[in-house]
Amino acid sequence: MLNLIWLTLLLIGVLVAGITGQFAVINQGALNAARSAVMDVALPLWGAMTLWLGMVRLAERAGLIQHIARFIRPLLVLLFSDVPPTHPAMGSIVMNIAANMLGVSNAATPLGLRAMSQLNELNTKQGVATNAMCTFLAINTSSIQLVPTTAINVLAINGSKNPTGIVGSTLIATFCATLCAIFMVKFLERVRLFRWDRQPGISMPIAAQRSPQSNENASSELPMALWAPWVLTAVFLFFLAVFIPNAFPYWFRGSAPVDFLAAIATFFNALSPLAIPFLLTFFPLYAAARKISVYAEFIEGAKEGFTIMVRIIPYLVGMLVAIAVFRDSGALNLLQHLMNPILSWIRFPSDLLPMVLIRPLSGSGAIAILTDLVKQLGPDNILSYMAATIYGSAETTFYVVAVYFGSVGVTKTRHAIPAGLFADLVGVIASVLACRLLFR
Repeated sequence: MLNLIWLTLLLIGVLVAGITGQFAVINQGALNAARSAVMDVALPLWGAMTLWLGMVRLAERAGLIQHIARFIRPLLVLLFSDVPPTHPAMGSIVMNIAANMLGVSNAATPLGLRAMSQLNELNTKQGVATNAMCTFLAINTSSIQLVPTTAINVLAINGSKNPTGIVGSTLIATFCATLCAIFMVKFLERVRLFRWDRQPGISMPIAAQRSPQSNENASSELPMALWAPWVLTAVFLFFLAVFIPNAFPYWFRGSAPVDFLAAIATFFNALSPLAIPFLLTFFPLYAAARKISVYAEFIEGAKEGFTIMVRIIPYLVGMLVAIAVFRDSGALNLLQHLMNPILSWIRFPSDLLPMVLIRPLSGSGAIAILTDLVKQLGPDNILSYMAATIYGSAETTFYVVAVYFGSVGVTKTRHAIPAGLFADLVGVIASVLACRLLFR
């Protein structure tokens, strides 16, 4: 699937450029995309990934991630039936989903890459996505979003009277998208074309082949230092004292929240900035309480970042160049014109089409389109709310595919992309319907 999509983007882009005389444009666009893939995407991601892989190593060695995973293990076992319930990937998946929900993307991506690497340990045919990998990618492309921070900021900067109003519409849209993504990925894995046992030379992973957590289980049984309960409690109370006044300002300043959705937005806007400082403090302290050499273990985990980034860069360059050729050639605009009559017939706002088309391809492009639309129509226009909700409800699917599968060398993605794009489509439809319901 990925091979076909990549080749199609390139060929259509070059063909349209030949017809419209845009060869010079796509020449420059392709080179800029290749540079940007390394300098603007890979290198910043490398730093964040090195940091978080080191932190996750501490949490794993201390047994903390396994404790966290136990809370939602029944759901994870249902969704990832071919992964052993005690496998380290379960904990990484939990933390990735939590970071995505809180909007902490600079932590969510490294955690997701770690989870994908751990899922690949169970892969009996390298280069081909397993059912668990496809499910994980589908959940990432449709993750429930509690606070769409970027979209709210765009509305607020442009003077919206109710920028947090999209919290409710985004929550509805992402909830629908996530449910449909899970349904679709589970349905497609049973379709003959995508079935795991139909892939040449592949046998289904057997959970019993491996007992993956002997080291982690041993570390989770290490005795806790005598000072640990007091220090960890003090750290927790400190962050709680910082969080509560910002999460519930009307308790301390005498002003009531505007409405329920505004109160929810205030709560999670106060939580998101504290999430990373809390984890950076709590993980090393907890590991130290288990008498683990925190700095040495952090370095061991951080070393994985280099290996993963070296694998990711070719996939990023290939995908971003193909997208740039398709976009800069004018093929994206042509597709928009071809779809306008169909959208008018089904009464879908044609002003939203650029956002719908560019969102799976480019995050920065989608922000530019959202900003332009808000300036043209006004920050409190229902179409602006729809566009902001679509931005917060969908994901840059092809970027996620390139990064996540590229990190483990997967080129045969099976049904992951159809399931992810279906989730994007459901998110778009749900965004429009939710905004019509909430902003009448």
